[in-house]
Amino acid sequence: MYRYNKYGNRKTTVDGRTFDSKKEAERYIQLRTLEHAGRIEGLECQKKFVLVPAQREPDTVSKTGKPVKGKIIEREVAYFADFVYYDKEHERFVAEDVKGFRTAEYRIKRALMLERHNIRIREV
Repeated sequence: MYRYNKYGNRKTTVDGRTFDSKKEAERYIQLRTLEHAGRIEGLECQKKFVLVPAQREPDTVSKTGKPVKGKIIEREVAYFADFVYYDKEHERFVAEDVKGFRTAEYRIKRALMLERHNIRIREV
């Protein structure tokens, strides 16, 4: 079943996983093949990286004496890498994003990934 999003991509399902685009699904198949061949390991999809934690009001104590977490003022900002894996040939951790269009939000998150986690996103 195909569904279109605002960028004209079709959601595509492979191995019971739904990907945001046909291009992303094809890249998953390539990476899965590399993993079976032993060239990469630890392939994960949609790995979450927290860039800015949630901002909360100070914690308080209830009338019964139990601690109460402060109300969230700002939600956390997170980046979800399309794929992460360990490249055995180059001996490094890789975070990949299958890109068709670079939004302003993506460019900010890419910069925060480098600054906060020292990870350069590989764009495919």
